[in-house]
Amino acid sequence: MKFPIKKPVKPKKQRLLPRIHIKIHNGQFEILGMGTWYSYWRDPYHLLLTIPWSGFLILICIFYVLINALFALAYLAGGDCIANAQPGSFLDAFFFSVQTLASIGYGAMYPKTTYANIIVTIEAMIGLVGIAVMTGLAFTRFSRPTARVIFSNVAVITPHENMPTFMFRTANQRRNFILEAHMRVYLMRDEITAEGEFIRRFHDLKLVRNQTPNFTLSWVVMHQIDKFSPLYGMTAELLSQTNTTIIISLSGIDETVSQVVHTRHTYAADDIIWNSRFVNIFHHTNDGHRYIDYKHFHDVLPLE
Repeated sequence: MKFPIKKPVKPKKQRLLPRIHIKIHNGQFEILGMGTWYSYWRDPYHLLLTIPWSGFLILICIFYVLINALFALAYLAGGDCIANAQPGSFLDAFFFSVQTLASIGYGAMYPKTTYANIIVTIEAMIGLVGIAVMTGLAFTRFSRPTARVIFSNVAVITPHENMPTFMFRTANQRRNFILEAHMRVYLMRDEITAEGEFIRRFHDLKLVRNQTPNFTLSWVVMHQIDKFSPLYGMTAELLSQTNTTIIISLSGIDETVSQVVHTRHTYAADDIIWNSRFVNIFHHTNDGHRYIDYKHFHDVLPLE
């Protein structure tokens, strides 16, 4: 009994990802071309949400002109099909398309043939969908929750409670509350495994306090450098040699819009100042009240 010989199945060709170029500067990784908004043309929805407002408005204008020009050519292809329009006039056909697409309908020009009515029906449907899509995109861009949180330009390593402590400051620039604010801090550096392989490894930094119920003014985030800390035994030179980067992630609920907001910040090795402390920004008035002076929010002083 002979069995049929099956032909080998060739695997389908998969689309390879483009080569990604990475630049390392001062311990921070930069993906070249990542911030270029026009590189996302294969994902138009993401493109329209991430490009600047100027680019968003320019794309809408270009699309609006092009679609009206296409329908104007369609009307011209039907001959003298628009009442009160000059035969063969592109401008009259174009502005009739504008009135149809936006459902304006002034009444001076109107379709007078079956062909024109069919084109008007198609354009009216496209206009309804287009207006809904553009309105939704504009609303999404306006309604995206954002956190206006400022981080100190530098971080410090200074003694606190008789322990060397990594510190940085953050403040809410809006005069409202970020509820249930949660802070996560990661250390990322180059390491060599036991097998001799290079690896870019993440470490969690345990914080003295990693969350607050109401974040409204300022917050000094602290990590004690004990023997279990990834910063234990490190020096400024070692931080630079291992391309160490401190990554900050803050999230919480904005009480105004009742939506989750998040922001992030990074500190390179050169942004960490050793044996210094932040300038005090809390002060007392003569009548016993306290106030915050944000003029010295980023300032540090060397330890005496």
